[in-house]
Amino acid sequence: MKKFNTKKTLIVSMLLIFSIVSLLPLYWVFSTSMQLSSYQDEDLEKPTSYVNANPPKMYPMGIPEYFEHWGKAREAEKNNDLEKATYHRDIMSYIVEDTFNGFKRLFQQNNMGMWFFNSLYIGVVVTVGILLFDSMAGYVLAKKRFPGRNIIFWLIISTMMIPSQVTLVPMFIMVRDLGLMDTHWALILPDLSMVFGVFLMRQFMFSIPDELIEAAKIDGASEWKTYWSIVLPLAKPGLAALGIFTFMNVWNSFLWPIIVLNSANLYTLPVGLKTLQDANLADFKLLMSGAAIAAIPMIIVFLIFQRHFVKGLTLGGVKE
Repeated sequence: MKKFNTKKTLIVSMLLIFSIVSLLPLYWVFSTSMQLSSYQDEDLEKPTSYVNANPPKMYPMGIPEYFEHWGKAREAEKNNDLEKATYHRDIMSYIVEDTFNGFKRLFQQNNMGMWFFNSLYIGVVVTVGILLFDSMAGYVLAKKRFPGRNIIFWLIISTMMIPSQVTLVPMFIMVRDLGLMDTHWALILPDLSMVFGVFLMRQFMFSIPDELIEAAKIDGASEWKTYWSIVLPLAKPGLAALGIFTFMNVWNSFLWPIIVLNSANLYTLPVGLKTLQDANLADFKLLMSGAAIAAIPMIIVFLIFQRHFVKGLTLGGVKE
């Protein structure tokens, strides 16, 4: 019989509590987005909105209401009371429609589909660009010997100490002078490389044996062939971690897009949701539906690449 480990049990319990507290806001977003906004039963004098209920409901009330009417409909059918059965079936249909009404209105009354597509394709393009350019820079700074290599690296790293807000004005002037205002190029070009990505990939490249690169050169492989066929496949864990960090950063970016974009059809999802919030301050169901849609890609990306995400947190531990 295994000995009871008090320390391990305490740690697991604390992590479980922390996980529940961390997931509660996300659960609340999805719960509110599917909450009944206008519901009237035969026993109620006026319609009830569970979205603004006080005290708040901790789960979508459409679920118990649906099954309650489903049971009543089955009972009425057994008693051959078709009129009452039809009534409860209609209520069930209304509950389903009202539950997902927020998502329906998002796409019918707004450019939600366009905003979602804009964020998705900008995120993919920027992520691919950063993976390519930062991995190339990391490879050179880790595996190539040339005068001033370390100085160049530390100069690059030192720029991480500059707050991003400080560079907004000069970057805005450059984008304006290049004629890129109110275009997606203003979002893509400035983000095609990231200092953190260079650092991350350089640290990971140190873990790749020099013997493999030398063997490729002996076999006659060009520099590009060595990088593309030898280095990149071995750097997949680092690339996956960097890709997750980058996509999350681009997907959630708000300040820079709202500065350079003026046309509603060019908005990214965070900017579009902000305009949605300004126009619908009291419509919490609609706002939470938009927030839920914005969270779904992040959840999917994390679930698919979570092991690489965790591994990416330890990549900086490799020493030169």
